[in-house]
Amino acid sequence: MPVALELVRAMLRDQGAWCRLEQQDTFTVHVGWDQYLYVGSDQPCEAAVARTRELGLFAEPITASPYAADLEEPEVTQAADEEFWERVRAELAAPETLLLEETYVRNATRWHRLTENNLDTVRAVLGPRALLTVWPDLTPDVDAVLAALPEDESVDFVWEASNGTIRHVTVDETNHQQLTTWVVGARAARSLPLAVDERHPLFHVALPDSDGVLRARW
Repeated sequence: MPVALELVRAMLRDQGAWCRLEQQDTFTVHVGWDQYLYVGSDQPCEAAVARTRELGLFAEPITASPYAADLEEPEVTQAADEEFWERVRAELAAPETLLLEETYVRNATRWHRLTENNLDTVRAVLGPRALLTVWPDLTPDVDAVLAALPEDESVDFVWEASNGTIRHVTVDETNHQQLTTWVVGARAARSLPLAVDERHPLFHVALPDSDGVLRARW
């Protein structure tokens, strides 16, 4: 509950992160882009509605949340099970290095460079029910990546800083020059398209719960 409350506060304050809070089909909490709060329950909740009005807020009944998952695009249904991790390990045994994008709540990501040696360590720190997207590794020719940036569209630019941390930023033609300053000393980099139909990762999966069941909705 404390984590859920902090997530709701973060969404209502428009601090970037977004997710759906759901307890199967019995209780849901969604925050809209307009900062409206949508609470769904399989019970009437008259006392909660009355208390809400006492606090000076307006509770209005609706038939369904406009942010219900089944109203959006198809979900990621492949689980990051042991078979998936064996496929990743096989890729790394080439030997290869891969780039892992970990989305632990919507609009909030962490990046990892995967190797055969650090795979288990990275797995241990992934957020529960995270969306995992595996990309080809960063390229050491940072200047070539910068030179190939498109002039008429936005991209995600990912780079490894001189201290080994992985950073990323969304850029367009208006801040290419600024990006050049940000990545001074970078060890490697890659640009990734933002358009869904242009994004072609190696793997796109979601973490299941400890019992092996995939309950995350992405």
